[in-house]
Amino acid sequence: MVFPGSSGVTLAMVMAEFLEQGLSTLSKAAMTRGMSNFVFVVYSNFVAFFVLLPSCVFFYRKRPLPKLTLPVFSKIFLLAFLGCCLQLSLYAGIAYSSPTLGSVMTDLTPAFTFILAIFSRMETLDLRVQSSLAKFTGTMVSITGALIVTLYKGFPIMNTSTSTTLQLVSPSEKSWIIGGFLLACSAFFLSLLIIVQTWIIRDYPSELMMAFIGCIIVTFESAGVALIAERGRPGAWTLKPDIELIAVVCQAVLGVGLRNIITTWACKMKGPLFVSMFKPIGMIAASLMGVSLLGDTLYLGSVIGGIVIVLGFYSVLWGKAQEDKLEEKSSPREPLLQKKHFDI
Repeated sequence: MVFPGSSGVTLAMVMAEFLEQGLSTLSKAAMTRGMSNFVFVVYSNFVAFFVLLPSCVFFYRKRPLPKLTLPVFSKIFLLAFLGCCLQLSLYAGIAYSSPTLGSVMTDLTPAFTFILAIFSRMETLDLRVQSSLAKFTGTMVSITGALIVTLYKGFPIMNTSTSTTLQLVSPSEKSWIIGGFLLACSAFFLSLLIIVQTWIIRDYPSELMMAFIGCIIVTFESAGVALIAERGRPGAWTLKPDIELIAVVCQAVLGVGLRNIITTWACKMKGPLFVSMFKPIGMIAASLMGVSLLGDTLYLGSVIGGIVIVLGFYSVLWGKAQEDKLEEKSSPREPLLQKKHFDI
């Protein structure tokens, strides 16, 4: 699969994955100290509003804003709703388990994307064709790996807890399963979000404005959920000037702001499949950060399941690459640089 000038996009996506896992590790540390994961989503998007507002004013001071029609706004509202569901399920899952499990489960994103593409008729399933069989097999293998990670914790194989690391309470078996389920849901929402991002950016080519409008909508949506979830706990809304404040500000600037803009831009440049290719990098980053910085425990089940998920993921990727080669051979007169469609 050839991506012209892809080195810049590749570097940006690698950076985005390390950002995502670093933020997940930081948020886990904040929630371990007692911060509500629901309130965390509200505050991070609220702070992001004040970060993105001057950015939009500066960027569009001498250039026209893309026209925001009702259909486009409706699509952005849908995108924000998916983003809200993604953030709530992701950070709730991390609170129940660990950032390492969160990164492993996000590797399900390509499998979910493939399933959704079949139901929406964006992809065809013909098991007699080698590429289609590889994608189907890879999807099933990835789901099997996710079940291994969630249902089989196994014994700890690495634990670097020392006095210099932030001590975490080891999650119970029940919490681990709940966390795995929530993180699988977040992977499903991420698949939907990547597809919708690619769909919207073609009609509204402004990553910055999409992130700005989205964070406003997510703030109100997540606030409604948090008010219900934290009713009777007014202290949950108190933001302590320690790791909690640092986590919220970093998530607002680097997560809701920078990372979202990077992934939306990458979807526009290369399509959703390209974006999902980088999830295994996130798993490696999360394992390193979780074990070294948080004193998190690496379990055998996470390692085995992670390997199975990655194998399934690259089976899907290989199948897609084979299909792309066949498409290129069947349309030799169409230069690759002039292709207008996006891979899904």
